[in-house]
Amino acid sequence: MSLFSALSVSASGMAAQRARAALLVENIANSETTRTPDGGPYRRKDAIFTSDDVGSAFGSELDAQLGGDRLTGVKVSGISVDNSAPEKRYLPGHPDADADGYVTIPKVNAAEDMVDLMSANRSYQANVSAMSAVKDMIQKSIDLLR
Repeated sequence: MSLFSALSVSASGMAAQRARAALLVENIANSETTRTPDGGPYRRKDAIFTSDDVGSAFGSELDAQLGGDRLTGVKVSGISVDNSAPEKRYLPGHPDADADGYVTIPKVNAAEDMVDLMSANRSYQANVSAMSAVKDMIQKSIDLLR
């Protein structure tokens, strides 16, 4: 495994966590949205991660021929939408209330999404730290060759 391949693994993790954080922020921002263009309340979204080969095609093929392991990173393969029944709250004065005075509210737990957002932030920071360590190793290698 080359140091540049390690950078690719960390970069894929950073991109995946950025996409996850964007979905979590969207969930929090729409936790009280009762009407969407599709009709009905907002539906909570989650990122689906899968493993993904990283690195250049030449580097991967060279590693395979030399008996090396293929490096895998992570990518967002899709977005799952929560299709469970939304909650109902009795709010008779709300513009979206039905005839009985109930409003369908999104099933978004803001506290849970904030914890997930902190987790995504820490995962992103861990990838930044790994990239910094690799960068320092590359710099020290260059210094040794001078």
